[in-house]
Amino acid sequence: MSLFISEAVASAGGQAQGNPYSLIIMLVVFGLIFYFMILRPQQKRAKEHKKLMNSIAKGDEVLTTAGLIGRVTKVSETGYIVVALNDTNEVTIKGDFVAAVLPKGTIKSI
Repeated sequence: MSLFISEAVASAGGQAQGNPYSLIIMLVVFGLIFYFMILRPQQKRAKEHKKLMNSIAKGDEVLTTAGLIGRVTKVSETGYIVVALNDTNEVTIKGDFVAAVLPKGTIKSI
């Protein structure tokens, strides 16, 4: 008599075999869930951000991911932009850190 395995389980002779295709079907379902819940929305966001980056021009008012709001004074070919925070301060940032292009006149209304 064993302390860990009951006699009924030990004498059963093994587990019953299920459908061999059930594992494949389950993996495909999990793959589809992963694609539609994670990959597809991420690709959509990246595509929209790239479109935003290509539309930035001199004079646009932008919001950065750090929370700075300013007017674009220069756009370089290397992906950097110069943002004027006020009349005396300018900041050079990587274009990837622009969160949104704001409507004209947003800075004056704040």
